[in-house]
Amino acid sequence: MSLFEEIINEKTITTGTVAFRMLLSLAVSVIVGIEREYHKQPAGLRTHVLISLGATLIMLLSIYIPQTFTQYSPADPARLAAQVVSGIGFLGAGAIMKFGFNVKGLTTAASIWVIAAIGLAIGAGMYLATAIAAGILLFALSFLNIFEKWMFPAKSIKHLHVYSAVGFELKTDPILTLLKKNQVNVQTIDIEQSFDEKRTNLYFVIQIKEKVKINKLSEEIGAIEGVQKVKLQQIV
Repeated sequence: MSLFEEIINEKTITTGTVAFRMLLSLAVSVIVGIEREYHKQPAGLRTHVLISLGATLIMLLSIYIPQTFTQYSPADPARLAAQVVSGIGFLGAGAIMKFGFNVKGLTTAASIWVIAAIGLAIGAGMYLATAIAAGILLFALSFLNIFEKWMFPAKSIKHLHVYSAVGFELKTDPILTLLKKNQVNVQTIDIEQSFDEKRTNLYFVIQIKEKVKINKLSEEIGAIEGVQKVKLQQIV
C-alpha cells in the first residue's frame, strides 16, 4: 500500500492526515472562492479559504482530542464541530446587504454555510461526500445561475417620475398601457397636482426587467401628449 493510500484510509489523526486534509480543504475552498470573486461577491476567495480551513481544523481537533486524551472519555467528537454550524451564521449574516427593496448576498451567505460544512466533511475524512458536495455547490453557483437568469429574468425596483407640461392635466391610462406593453409591473402611483403651475405630475414605483431598454422606454413615455419630462432612477 502506497503512502497516499495509507493517508486516505487512515482513521486516526496523524501528521500525514492533518497535512492532507488541510491541503484538500485549501484546494476546494480556492475553487469556490474564485467563482465568488468572479461574480464580484462580498465574500470571496480569502473568506471561503479561511472558513473552510477553520472548519477542517476544528473537525480534526474534535477527533484528535478524544483519540489522544482517553482519560477523559467518554467524549463526543461532534460537540466541538457542532459549534461551527451555529457560529458560521454570523459570517453569513455579514454577507447579506439590503439596497432599498432589494436584498443581495443571500447566495454568498449560503455558499459560506456550505463551504463550512465541506470543511467539516474534509476534516472527518469523508472524501467522497466532499467531492459530491463541492461539485454540486459549483454547479449551483455557476450553471444554475445562468439557468435562473434565463428562466426568471431579474427585476429591479425604480422610481419613474413623469412631469406634465404647464396647463396640461396628465392622465395615467396612456402611461400604464405603455408600461404593461413593456412588461413593467407598477407597484404604486402617486399623483401631484400643482394648481399654481397648472400641471399634474405622476410618480410611479415600478418593477422592471433587466432586458427592458430604459432609454427607449423613457423616449416612448416622453412622446405621450402632455409629457414634458421623464425621470427614471434606481431606488437605493
